[in-house]
Amino acid sequence: ATIPALGLLPLGKTQSPESLLDIAARKVAEKWPFQRVDERFERIPEPVQRRIVYWSFPRSEREICMYSSFNTGAEDPATASGGAAG
Repeated sequence: ATIPALGLLPLGKTQSPESLLDIAARKVAEKWPFQRVDERFERIPEPVQRRIVYWSFPRSEREICMYSSFNTGAEDPATASGGAAG
């Protein structure tokens, strides 16, 4: 009598469930920038802050490249000169 769910795990590897702290921190980081969380709540325990910050950063190499090359337009001469006119 084998348990069908065990067939889903890779051989030689065990999975441990995600902690409630990590699940909650990941959900917060997906929805709100850390600055808003920090401004909104007076007391956030340091371990919670660390996990929210950890999950705020992109995970995949593709996302890291996309965010690291993000251009706000401030360096573009056409938008920089046009934005000052009022």
